Amino acid sequence: MNKETTRQGVVFNIQRFSTHDGPGVRTVVFLQGCPLRCRWCQNPESQSFAPVLMQRQELCTGCGDCESVCPHGAARLSDAVSVIDRSVCKACGACARVCRAQALSLSGRTVTVDEVMTQVLRDRSYYQNSGGGMTLSGGEATAQPEFAIALLEAARGKYINTAVETCGLAAEAVFKRMIPLTNLFLYDIKAVDEEKHRAGTGHGNAQIKRNARLLAEAGCAIKIRMPLIPDYNDSEKDVLELRHFAEDELGLDPRCIELLRYNELGEVKFARLGRNDGIHVRTQSDEYFMKLQKLLH
Repeated sequence: MNKETTRQGVVFNIQRFSTHDGPGVRTVVFLQGCPLRCRWCQNPESQSFAPVLMQRQELCTGCGDCESVCPHGAARLSDAVSVIDRSVCKACGACARVCRAQALSLSGRTVTVDEVMTQVLRDRSYYQNSGGGMTLSGGEATAQPEFAIALLEAARGKYINTAVETCGLAAEAVFKRMIPLTNLFLYDIKAVDEEKHRAGTGHGNAQIKRNARLLAEAGCAIKIRMPLIPDYNDSEKDVLELRHFAEDELGLDPRCIELLRYNELGEVKFARLGRNDGIHVRTQSDEYFMKLQKLLH
């Protein structure tokens, strides 16, 4: 049995028929765990490297099954609704397994490379017809480097196009190993300014910039992406700083930059995780978003 194809990792979703994470029709493998703590994260359940419990209280029927099976005393009924004490919850999943209303669920499961590839290969004909393939995302794909590299090797062994969506925060050695296995890097840069990046994500961006230069110097196909967060990085100054970084430091055409409008869909997930550190803002208007896009042309 091949050691690499039985290598295990933690994923929280595998999404088929995606058309937004690289060219063509793609299967996106979302890996659990991320070193950044972006308050606008669309998948905050993926920030933890371990599985996490999510709760949709609006679906709770007050049956009490979760309270009866929780081995840690974290689940209890209050006013006929289940309340999770996050300070003692171990995310063991016992409550989620008995929740008939599907109000409780566990994000993150351990899988092997073989198990992932079985799903990826189901759509091989779509990849061939559309120029699509497999995209590793997250969380942060490089945060589980051995598992991610084994997935890329398995995909390339089946002649499947590969893409890696990354925040760029990993050791240079990880990217050097990924370069020959990856057709496209979808490289997120939250802010060019070091302190602004730290304020928004909890981490500086010096290593992120170094890795971007590494990929550019290696001649990799790169799409620079910036999620536009209102009142954080969606000013003309921020977009122009990104353009200058791409042009002057990476030697890239600014048309390789993709601006991503703020998406409110992630906000509700913070509440489902029992967290109150997410942001609550409105997305940019069509007119303002078009104005920012014109700065790249």
